[in-house]
Amino acid sequence: MENPKIRAVEAFPVEQQGQTLICLRDPSGLAPEPVMLGMGAYFIVTLFDGRMSLKDIQAAFAKRFGEMIPLEKLDELIAALDGAYFLDSPAFHERERHVREEFLASPDRPAALAGLCYEKDPAKLRLELAAFFDPPEGPGRAVSKKKSASLAGLIAPHIDPRRGAAAYAHAYHELMAHEPPELVVILGTSHYGAGPELFSATRKNYATPFGAVETDGAFIDRLAARYEGDLFADEMLHRGEHSIEFQALFLAYTLGARGYQVVPILVSSFHEMVANSVTPARDSRVGSFIEALKAELDTENRRVLILAGVDFAHVGKKFGDEFAADNTVAERVQREDLGLIETIKRGDPEGFFADILKDRDARRICGLSPMYTQLELLRGRSARLLKYGIAMEPQSESAVSFASLAFD
Repeated sequence: MENPKIRAVEAFPVEQQGQTLICLRDPSGLAPEPVMLGMGAYFIVTLFDGRMSLKDIQAAFAKRFGEMIPLEKLDELIAALDGAYFLDSPAFHERERHVREEFLASPDRPAALAGLCYEKDPAKLRLELAAFFDPPEGPGRAVSKKKSASLAGLIAPHIDPRRGAAAYAHAYHELMAHEPPELVVILGTSHYGAGPELFSATRKNYATPFGAVETDGAFIDRLAARYEGDLFADEMLHRGEHSIEFQALFLAYTLGARGYQVVPILVSSFHEMVANSVTPARDSRVGSFIEALKAELDTENRRVLILAGVDFAHVGKKFGDEFAADNTVAERVQREDLGLIETIKRGDPEGFFADILKDRDARRICGLSPMYTQLELLRGRSARLLKYGIAMEPQSESAVSFASLAFD
């Protein structure tokens, strides 16, 4: 491979036995296992742009480190990365073709993170999730009195369930305290959507260790017919994305896997609109989707819940900030997040987006796109804050915030 090219993957530092290594991870899951690199190897990989030749890379390495790296060492690194599917190469494209065919042929979207972020065994998983509800942070396992009305909307985290445990518990405890929904429109953050389409649907059921949560394929087909874009162009994004998977998991835990259907929609970044100060609804892709979904929901006689699987701020060195996320930063983040949450509580999509624009989304609100879409669908409905939290990551000097809210 004369001009190696690294794929668009995540790279972040980790400490192992007093040594700083760089972990390469493919968020799409097409490269199934992460790769650990020393700093010298990582420097070489940053040169894998598809244009530099091996001789160019040798020269750049010699200029940086004062010694020549043998071609056979470069070949070994290239072979290892290619074998792990981290390079843009024929081996990777064959892997991608195989995975796509396998995914599209399956009726279910597998529980990709079972056994990693939560227990895979149903009995162990039930015990694990039940503990999330325990006081003092949780709302309790039992619902004392059930309300006759159903919730119109719910905001729940999509952070690792073990880190966002209490916020998940408060969100789904509130759901259990109301008349259960019959249709759940799940708007999840699409972390890796990079194409022109902003909304991605799938007809596949979402598998969980408690059983598969059934997707309303007929509803999705009608929505796709109304929408001017292509809801299935990026369907593969659903394969590895966790933001809807975690909601399906908690729905199956709290409501069971039967008695309702879901409409899983991934929403990609609105940062182009942030950069241009354009209200998302004025973008034809966003406006036409909201119009199409509203029109389809207007024909519904079922109890409908609009559920957003989102997080809030992502700050610190892991996310590109020059500063470390310490307690002072966490206090500032909380203060600014709670200001943004006031716009959500008012059911005010314009106010929500205006608050984001104040600092050009400096906190990297991970749920910006799904929450804005949800607010447009629930315009004018008031929300209640159920739980707010911040997960500190001392090892990466970073922090992630999240919250749960309910719309009546």
